[in-house]
Amino acid sequence: MTMMNPRELAAPGPVIPVIVIQRLDDAVPLAQALIEGGVRVLEITLRTPVALRCMEAIARAVPDAIVGAGTVRNVADAQAARDAGCRFAVSPGYSSDVGIACRNLGLPLLPGVATASEVMQANADGYDFLKFFPATAAGGIPLLKALAGPFPDVAFCPTGGITVETAPQFLALPNVKVCGGSWLTPQDAVDAKDWPRITQLARASAALRNA
Repeated sequence: MTMMNPRELAAPGPVIPVIVIQRLDDAVPLAQALIEGGVRVLEITLRTPVALRCMEAIARAVPDAIVGAGTVRNVADAQAARDAGCRFAVSPGYSSDVGIACRNLGLPLLPGVATASEVMQANADGYDFLKFFPATAAGGIPLLKALAGPFPDVAFCPTGGITVETAPQFLALPNVKVCGGSWLTPQDAVDAKDWPRITQLARASAALRNA
């Protein structure tokens, strides 16, 4: 499989769900529900003991899903994500260790930044499509507009505090290609195994492209 350019993560749709899975048996039906709603790029966060096994299960059983690992904080996380069959990684911040490791592993990385200095550091290592996190807490739309001036060649995926109501405002910015959001997989819906609700939320999010 050829290595994907990180910017390709924005092509399948306007929202990348940020997913926390507590139970392994929820992984595949949750992914299938998102796929049915038109959402293919799935960021599974490394925040639970079963996260890596969930990534493996989805990568194996849901071939239409583009599975990625979120909350990648160090080289070991990157290696584990690659071993689990992930096709990309997302980090909450940026370090050269993680950036270089992902490149050596052939694992596309969407690195997290919150300041101009962090953008420069990621740029220096060859990254120009970045996760802006935590988006609303770090300055939201005004900061993204400000960053467009000195970094006209950099694109962002804002994540953190974004809702289905505010996502269109972020997506309207020229330097925003896609948003990350946790609203597609609310915990109460997952706990109830309400997969039709997940599909409905995915459809609404996928439609933001044409909003």
